Amino acid sequence: MELLALDLETTGLDPRTDHVLSVGWVPVAGGQVLLADACEHRVRPPDGVDVGSSATIHGLTDDALAGAASLAEVLPRLLGALHGRVLLAHHAPIEVEFVGAATVSAYGARPPLTVVDTLALEHRLRADVNGEVQGSLRLDAARRTHGLPRYASHHALTDAVAAAELLLAQVAELEQRLGREVLLRDLAPKRSE
Repeated sequence: MELLALDLETTGLDPRTDHVLSVGWVPVAGGQVLLADACEHRVRPPDGVDVGSSATIHGLTDDALAGAASLAEVLPRLLGALHGRVLLAHHAPIEVEFVGAATVSAYGARPPLTVVDTLALEHRLRADVNGEVQGSLRLDAARRTHGLPRYASHHALTDAVAAAELLLAQVAELEQRLGREVLLRDLAPKRSE
């Protein structure tokens, strides 16, 4: 199975009112993060929309995005990269909702996506016998739990790579627990509509 680790930087968390400002992705196949095929695109917000206070989080300013491609130009590239792959993200509902809203706007339908969420998987891995989660589930905290290096956050490509590496560490832990190779169903995928 091939995956595509995806991260978006946006003006907020609601795809009905907020906008994508940056898209980063990296394929994962054969237990490897394929950095040579990684891609990042800055996205110019629609006319009349500014990045507002979200710039304090991701550092993307109106000036930095003025010459960027529109989401309509970037979306076909993203959908092409996702074709035949499982979408991988940390707290995947955000990426799923924004990609879904963009494809509905552009093509009239949401793409069918199989999704692996490293946040949900980390929740399962860290839950004790009573179902209580031990420790933080934020991307950087989850990475530290697995002994992975710390990266600066809120950069689409860096966060996509961070999620990809986290998944490989999670799979290694699951394989040790299960005593066998991990299957897609072990990662608790869900199908978006």
